[in-house]
Amino acid sequence: MSLIRNFRNWRRYRETVTELNRLSNRELADLGINRTDIHMVARKAI
Repeated sequence: MSLIRNFRNWRRYRETVTELNRLSNRELADLGINRTDIHMVARKAI
């Protein structure tokens, strides 16, 4: 069960990083996120 949960968490993390990377710097700023913070935000999303 842990393996499935880990895979789902990893997939959610990658999807979040991908989506945030698609945003412009202006859009990220509107959300209060710096481009350097994307990985941290994605980790918190899982």
